[in-house]
Amino acid sequence: MDTSRLLRTFAIGIGAAGLLVSGCSGSPSPGPSGATGAAAPERLSSYYAQKLSWRDCGVEGFACTTMKAPRDYDRPDGGDVELAVSRKKATGPGERIGSLLVNPGGPGGSAIGYLQGYAALGYPAPVRARYDMVAIDPRGVARSEPVECLTGKEMDAYTQVDQTPDDEAEIQKLSGAFEKFAQGCEKRSGEILPYVSTADTARDMDILRSLLGDEKLHYVGASYGTFLGATYADLFPERVGRLVLDGAMDPSLKAVDMNRDQTAGFEGAFQSFAADCVEQPDCPLGTTSTADAAARLKQLFAELDAKPIPAGDDRKLGEPLATTGVIAAMYDEAAWPQLREALTGAQHSDGSGLLSLADSYYERDPSGTYANLMFANAAVNCLDLPPAFDGPAAVKKALPDFEKASPVFGRGFAWAALNCASWPTEPTGAPHRTEAKGADPIVVVGTTRDPATPYTWSQSLAEQLSSGTLLTYDGDGHTAYGRGSDCVDTAINTYLLEGTPPTDGKKCT
Repeated sequence: MDTSRLLRTFAIGIGAAGLLVSGCSGSPSPGPSGATGAAAPERLSSYYAQKLSWRDCGVEGFACTTMKAPRDYDRPDGGDVELAVSRKKATGPGERIGSLLVNPGGPGGSAIGYLQGYAALGYPAPVRARYDMVAIDPRGVARSEPVECLTGKEMDAYTQVDQTPDDEAEIQKLSGAFEKFAQGCEKRSGEILPYVSTADTARDMDILRSLLGDEKLHYVGASYGTFLGATYADLFPERVGRLVLDGAMDPSLKAVDMNRDQTAGFEGAFQSFAADCVEQPDCPLGTTSTADAAARLKQLFAELDAKPIPAGDDRKLGEPLATTGVIAAMYDEAAWPQLREALTGAQHSDGSGLLSLADSYYERDPSGTYANLMFANAAVNCLDLPPAFDGPAAVKKALPDFEKASPVFGRGFAWAALNCASWPTEPTGAPHRTEAKGADPIVVVGTTRDPATPYTWSQSLAEQLSSGTLLTYDGDGHTAYGRGSDCVDTAINTYLLEGTPPTDGKKCT
């Protein structure tokens, strides 16, 4: 299990675009304040003045292009990064409002993959009618100079390293796996690693906004995408248009606090799953109580730790991948029946169901090839915040708090948070309040039982933003827009189409 500091949003069910456990945030420094190419700061004028050359993507209805941005915003003459962009033009009827940028989360999720696979078809028709739907893969992600770290076989080994170590030998093996991962990133992608922060990507978004001809940025970000959107707002408050931040992060938290909060969030999600499971006749965790269900799941993990089971294609399912499979299903209650079936299979020495869930989480295809999701995730997170722990001793000290937050997942989540301790690039960000003074109204959406971005984070971000408006969804799962609540969808659609935010504190079911 490598769930450390990854946020995931499942827009189309398990395996869709987006991301999981824990995210982090960098402290943005003052950026350019120009709006169009002509008004851009002189040192960035060539980037704001470039012309986009659109071409057919090979996907019906979509055009693609690339844009350049400075690799290092502090030294804009020090070379470029090339970033991939895709667009589906407004369909009409109705007057075009502008471009609507979308980001599914991560860090590490492909915004273009999300746009082409879901948003441009799944967003409400009135929104698609009046906005050009646009996505840019952030620097280091997917089509935009992707960070690479390990081969497929190396990733297979990495995802199976025990993250609930029982002795010093296992602790050393886990620490070594994190070190090898970091060394692989430095070896294969060292040139770009210092320049993939969230603040860098937010500045890229402003160049794109200008090149698209929009005076203000309209944006829907989910999960980690909320931190990206909030960072943009803090850097360019006068350029904020209609911003929806769904499943919000709290930029004021330290990494260790963020990881511990998420640990409690996933415990809460498991409790919801368990309460539903014990009412089902096919529940593999018993039919008596959530406490019994938790005990049975922990026992299954212990058995898999001692002896992995067959999972098809000559692969084995041990505790790390089994835990990841369970966590993957916590993002969306629609996956609960699939999880019940997978757990039943595991109890009968068939690990294929849980392995399939874990593979979807890691974006591993049947050939053994991984998307760069996990690589970009670590690269951004380890740059955006100082590490949660600087070594095994710090993890050991924090274990009681993590195990209190989640008796089921706490131990594994604490050790997973050690992943940035060996990172080769120094962090450039720090916890900070995000106020975006002077911005137009920004809608922050929080789900009360969200596992990956706890509801308190949305409350905190809405309070920090000078123009923040909190919309609450009383429900399960990660994020709220487009997940079945007419109340939530109507409020957000009205804001996107008319510019009228919901009343602060509005609650939906």
